[in-house]
Amino acid sequence: ELSSQRKFEEIKKANQAAAKKLVEDQFSSSSEDDDDDAEVKQGKILAKTFTIYTSQTDGDASDLERTRQYMNEAFQSGAMTCLICIASVKRNQAVWSCCGCFCIFHLVCIQKWARDSLFLVSSPLTDDDFGKKDYPWPCPKCRFEYKRSETPSRYYCYCGKVENPTVDPWLVPHSCGQICEREFKPPCGHKCLLLCHPGPCPPCPKMVTTTCHCKKAKAVPRRCSAKDWSCRLPCGRTLLCGQHTCENPCHAGDCQPCPRVSKQRCVCGRQTTERLCASPQWQCDQVCGKRLPCGNHTCEQVCHSGPCGDCPRSGKRSCPCGKSKFTLPCTEDVPTCGDSCDKVLECGIHRCSQRCHRGPCEICRQEVEKQCRCGKHTKRMPCHKPYLCETKCTKTRDCQKHQCRRKCCSGNCPPCDQVCGRTLGCRNHKCPSGCHRGSCNPCPETVDVKCNCGKTVIKVPCGRERTIKPPKCKQLCSRPPTCHHSTQEKHYCHFGRCPPCRQSCQKTLACGHLCPVPCHDEALVKQPGLHQSAGPWEQPSEPAFIQTALPCPPCEVPIPVECLGQHEVSPLPCHSANPYSCKRFCGRLLDCQNHSCTRECHRVTKLSSGADGKKVGPECSQCEEECTKPRPSGCPHRCVLPCHPGDCPSCLQMLKTKCHCKLSVLYIECLKLTSADLKEKELLVSCRNQCPKELPCGHRCKEICHSGSCPLNCSQKVKLRCLCKRLKKEIQCSKIQEGQVSLECDALCKEMKRKASEIKEAEAKAAIEEEKRRQQAELEAFENRLKGRRKNKRRKDEVEVEQSAWQKYKNLLMLPVLGVAVVMVAW
Repeated sequence: ELSSQRKFEEIKKANQAAAKKLVEDQFSSSSEDDDDDAEVKQGKILAKTFTIYTSQTDGDASDLERTRQYMNEAFQSGAMTCLICIASVKRNQAVWSCCGCFCIFHLVCIQKWARDSLFLVSSPLTDDDFGKKDYPWPCPKCRFEYKRSETPSRYYCYCGKVENPTVDPWLVPHSCGQICEREFKPPCGHKCLLLCHPGPCPPCPKMVTTTCHCKKAKAVPRRCSAKDWSCRLPCGRTLLCGQHTCENPCHAGDCQPCPRVSKQRCVCGRQTTERLCASPQWQCDQVCGKRLPCGNHTCEQVCHSGPCGDCPRSGKRSCPCGKSKFTLPCTEDVPTCGDSCDKVLECGIHRCSQRCHRGPCEICRQEVEKQCRCGKHTKRMPCHKPYLCETKCTKTRDCQKHQCRRKCCSGNCPPCDQVCGRTLGCRNHKCPSGCHRGSCNPCPETVDVKCNCGKTVIKVPCGRERTIKPPKCKQLCSRPPTCHHSTQEKHYCHFGRCPPCRQSCQKTLACGHLCPVPCHDEALVKQPGLHQSAGPWEQPSEPAFIQTALPCPPCEVPIPVECLGQHEVSPLPCHSANPYSCKRFCGRLLDCQNHSCTRECHRVTKLSSGADGKKVGPECSQCEEECTKPRPSGCPHRCVLPCHPGDCPSCLQMLKTKCHCKLSVLYIECLKLTSADLKEKELLVSCRNQCPKELPCGHRCKEICHSGSCPLNCSQKVKLRCLCKRLKKEIQCSKIQEGQVSLECDALCKEMKRKASEIKEAEAKAAIEEEKRRQQAELEAFENRLKGRRKNKRRKDEVEVEQSAWQKYKNLLMLPVLGVAVVMVAW
């Protein structure tokens, strides 16, 4: 029982908390707030859409009104309606936009519309005509025609760059958010700078330098969409008459015809009359009448220029049937030839059987076997008469509902002439078109949807007046106020109750100030404890709210009040304007003249009437700290005295430091080191020994212990030798490092090099000769061995080759010579 009771209490508390939160959320938000948020978001999206366009046109957006209107319709919920299914177009639905009227349809609806339109056009065609022509399908609104291949199959954004654009609440619905970059119409070479948008692109905003139509004025910068302009000066171009100039103001295109009148002769020159200068060529009504060259006839042409020509009856002429030709004088007529006429009659099958005659042939009177138009009956009758039977066509017309019922139909039945009469998608009207297949056209009617006061009206497609929201009226609400104010706060026309009054109360409080809070005469107050639920199963009842006037809150008018320590003056609410502590440190300068009072802001008793208000008093703390005054630069020691006024005594302690070369430890008085300048510090820190650092050349620095890097001009002397190492000279090291001095070989060195090279060549040649002799001896010994084997190993005395004197004693002679050469080279 205790656990059940505890669970019951927990469920009861949870339900009451949920109901309270629901009520607070419901009464804290209003439709107007939601509308305001929607308008703010809409304004942000539009501002982001026009950012690049306005930044490149100096902020001028006067030509964007039509595009802005399409965008407003795209943002308003329910404003975009598919005229095919009469349903709202949502953000997450695939759509298609017409390039003629920019109306937006569901992608599925326009695909079905295109299929039905193509089927209706191609259904009455015969088998011979079907597929020979690509019949178009029209837009449901503007009837702009599209080819069969242009039937939409995929969902693209308005500019056509992105397929299946993602839904972004901060972009225009069905937009990719990129720059449009569509070509302007008419094309001018520039592209649209707006972000991907519905509706037409605005006029081209680019600035171009162009002159007027007559090219007389100086070129000026103008918008590309309005680059054609007139300077209003007379045109001055020569007209087609060649006598006068154009007096019209600067204009585009060709000049108008000359408006002046002058006396002009006709073509034949018989008559003269006043005519427009723009049409000097004219003909009178008189026949020429001049005698032709034949001398028997006259020219029958009306007023003409040039010669009349030959007589039309001269030369060879044909008989009426055209079979015979005669050469006769122009005064005689051509006789008939007497042969049959044989011309094709009007039927196109038979020929004329009469003799050659003048005038038209008679109708064809031959009897033939004729077939009726529907092809079901035959009959023998004259060729010139058509044959139509009485059989009625039983085929179904293109509407697939009614029969043709035409007598003797050839099979190409005419369209149905009855009225469709089906109820349209709006459910208010019937289709007035002829009987047809497929879906009916959208209802062409529009319905007015009005606001509460009836002054703002919008037109919506018929059938949408039940689901679309009423328009937002910009007229002010005229209802009288219900609070203590004489006039109501200005707000626009609306449905339902007026919003709560947001004007300031302005009632006089007890302190004399006016109440600044919003009006609280009609506040909704919840009445608690009216009904207690019997259990968690009982549905919670709606809380009761009563409308009552609340008392004014405490006065919040700021009054300047100074803190206890006189540090600041802060504005405090009128109902709590009393002296206070600002929670800062007191900050008054103590007697040591170095520190200030660290107590929290407190009241200070003034010692005398003329005392400074910022001096310490008996309530302030006493200084108990050490001296913290700054020491001279470089002195690390603290002052040995307690906190005191005035300057600190000089520091007499010794500093332990290393010299510049870091080898010796020096002890220097702190006062001398801190008060010395740069040169004195250099001498104090130096150990007066030679610098132990090594220069880049390898020698030791000759300077006394110093700071910084060692000098690079080494004064040590070193030996410099030539290339053959025979000559040598002592030179300063710094000059050798700089590459200023070099020692070259003399003539004796060159002579010794030449002799040494000759000796090497002689030795090389002797070695080559010795090698050749050794190889020859080996070859002869090998041949002797081969000869002995062929004579069955008979022994043969070997004949030794006697060596020359040079071969015997060359080694003994070459050793002294080489020794002498080596000694000379070394010397």
